[in-house]
Amino acid sequence: MAEEILERLNVVKRTFRRALIVGLPSATLGRELKKRGMAVVYADSSARIANDLGGVICDDDRLPFADHSFDLIINVGSLDAVNDLPGALVLSRRILMPDGLLLAALVSAESFPSLKTIMMKAEEDRVAAHIHPQLDVRTAGDLLARAGLTLPVADSESLNLRYSTLQRLIDDLRDAGGSNIMTDSVSPIRRDVYRNIRSLFETQTDAAGKFTETVTLLYLCAWAPHPDQPKPARRGSGQTSLATTLSGGDKNRVKS
Repeated sequence: MAEEILERLNVVKRTFRRALIVGLPSATLGRELKKRGMAVVYADSSARIANDLGGVICDDDRLPFADHSFDLIINVGSLDAVNDLPGALVLSRRILMPDGLLLAALVSAESFPSLKTIMMKAEEDRVAAHIHPQLDVRTAGDLLARAGLTLPVADSESLNLRYSTLQRLIDDLRDAGGSNIMTDSVSPIRRDVYRNIRSLFETQTDAAGKFTETVTLLYLCAWAPHPDQPKPARRGSGQTSLATTLSGGDKNRVKS
């Protein structure tokens, strides 16, 4: 995800001076930003990671920075796990300088569809939440706009992963923070349910004994408001009808 974020940053034709990186347990991206002349600050909810990076220990929805502190915020892999996501986005807008950029990447709600289906079938009479709620593209775009950020863009990229064992898939899910991290108590998977899950997993492997699962990554981009940013035209202000535009200027022309 960090590599994709960097590629997206490369197409932005402006200079950033002060960046905040949230949720990324590696200094690789930060080193690249420093090469471009940026001052970089790290923040993470994990004390170990924050200390290793020389950063600030805090949650995404409790960033302890003054308004207009950064002109770039990069959040990788943690927004879907924050307690107050709308509040986190509003806070990001506040600590961004006017016309500052927010870039974020996270695992989308469309991820792990095969595993989710298998688990629902295996539990039969009692379906419990084993994966915490996640965002889809539409909801993410709406939340960016509601937070007061401008020019919001949300898009996704799907990756197909192949697994030879169920345990390897579960381990990857946990490592990605995709299991249920809700504060309410989570019912453990019963042994009989786990046997059902494993049996269903094995029935869906291919000739090579591999199980294919899809992980969808969600990418967000939005800006802090600034008077010089382009704005959509006011509703009803257009001088040419859509019908005329589609007909190439001939109002009587009908396209089949």
